[in-house]
Amino acid sequence: MNRVFVYGLGAVSPAGWGVGALCDVVKRQEPVATKTLARPGWEMPFIIRQVPAPAMRPAFLTHARLRRANLISQFTVAAALEALGDDMASVSNGSLRLGIVMCVMAGSVAYSRRFFEETMRDPTTASPLIFPETVFNAAASHLAAYLGCPGINYTIVGDESTFVQGLAIAADWLLAGKCDGCVVIAAEEMDWIVSDAVRLFDRQSIHSDGAGALYLKSEIRSPRSEVELASITDSFPFTKLQTRSGAARCVREQLAADDNQLLCDSDTVHERKLWKDWRGHRISIKPLLGEAFSASAAWQCIVACDSLQHGDFAAANVSVVGANQAAIGARFIKANL
Repeated sequence: MNRVFVYGLGAVSPAGWGVGALCDVVKRQEPVATKTLARPGWEMPFIIRQVPAPAMRPAFLTHARLRRANLISQFTVAAALEALGDDMASVSNGSLRLGIVMCVMAGSVAYSRRFFEETMRDPTTASPLIFPETVFNAAASHLAAYLGCPGINYTIVGDESTFVQGLAIAADWLLAGKCDGCVVIAAEEMDWIVSDAVRLFDRQSIHSDGAGALYLKSEIRSPRSEVELASITDSFPFTKLQTRSGAARCVREQLAADDNQLLCDSDTVHERKLWKDWRGHRISIKPLLGEAFSASAAWQCIVACDSLQHGDFAAANVSVVGANQAAIGARFIKANL
């Protein structure tokens, strides 16, 4: 057995909580409404797209590990649980060995900023309770604790390309028999520090937050195994010898393509030029939902898989050109069971 299937999808985005809200915005092609975020010391606020409050308080927030959890951890758990679906019970009772791959770029920046802000203002008032929430692997740790999952658990820090690399790691674990299923999550949270950083590098981008998750297994079982992860390209890093445009071109060369399939791209300048001759259907996530780094790449994959599940296409390519590290791609197909 050398096949890997997508068993579940999960999302939290500026469109709302759940994959349905995300895909509804994409189908309507209506950008999520923006709002403002104040920056201390500035009169002009940032324009952002932010995850709305859930209609009901998530039940998982009553868990001891999640009562004080930061937003990135809340997004992570929500997306992962939606993707796992009924298999969550099997993970909790130990009958299913679950692997966890968490992908982040900015990470837990809100609590980190708050902790150092309090420390600089008055060290005696800085709360040690929030310090554990500042580390990059806090979200993955909370998820494992909530599920009672002692299995293999990685947190990868990097740009958007990291999520697709996380899918490759998950596939390797599954095919090597290291786990029975693997959930790959990407999540980012909102803070003015990150919004300011985004503005410095790209004045056109609108910062956003949220999470996305894919649940993978190597077992064939209809109907949950409708979508197959067919291939992942090499990762092409940005170097002095390889520009972002060059890296994006290498990704396209490795992605099988025809005009009857879907393309989900990052909507970078490099991709717009490279794929300008594309005649098939194309979906660009960031103009609709904003720039959420690794979470944006997860949303691309979710939209691709959802389109295949609904029979809209037989195959979908995902092209990811990261912010500062690498370009990479993935191909999903309608599974032939």
